Amino acid sequence: MFRKVLIAEDHEIANISVQKTLQEVGIIDTKYVYYCDDALSWVRNALRDDEPYDLLITDLSFEDDYNQQRITGGIELIKEVKAVQPDIKIMVFSAENRGNVIEQLFSKYGIHGYVRKARRDAQHLKEALQAIADGRSYQSSDIKQAIRNRNSHDFSSLDLNIVSLLAEGVLQKNIPQHLQERDIRPSGLSSIEKRLCLMKDLLGFSKNEQLVAYCKDIGLI
Repeated sequence: MFRKVLIAEDHEIANISVQKTLQEVGIIDTKYVYYCDDALSWVRNALRDDEPYDLLITDLSFEDDYNQQRITGGIELIKEVKAVQPDIKIMVFSAENRGNVIEQLFSKYGIHGYVRKARRDAQHLKEALQAIADGRSYQSSDIKQAIRNRNSHDFSSLDLNIVSLLAEGVLQKNIPQHLQERDIRPSGLSSIEKRLCLMKDLLGFSKNEQLVAYCKDIGLI
């Protein structure tokens, strides 16, 4: 198990909850900070003192306040910490549930575990700690399902036409007219809204703009 852990979390209750969970699995040497800049400083100082941290647990979102920061988010913090200490293990503990964002955290930024702030998150934190300590990556079960849904969605011709029209700047309420002009059915506004809701739900998006950006990124439109 880990000997020395740094927690970057700006909500005090969540921070205390993570510390309590670490104590329950026998990890006593923990440091918690509310700002990303402070987290990077503690990583650097620990390396300087030849007492490096084994694990960084960080949120993704940090609220702005009077204390202006250079590093304002968890992804930036992960990149900077890994540049300073490439071998540190990193776990993200966040409310983010979009499969594409989480997949990117593993594939692009090299995190080792992801636990979503939700029901049973204390249990998932313990599972993640053990998995990462054993050299395995970890995703809580709800996140695995979100990623499976994202990867399993088969875009129909109708789906692609709807998303393409949105990408062209056509308002959602005007899409039926464009579909009718192309002799594409179904073309009712209710059908279009249902398809958009289905795509966004399966892919973990909340806005049409996110869906359009995703389809562009993977080359569908």
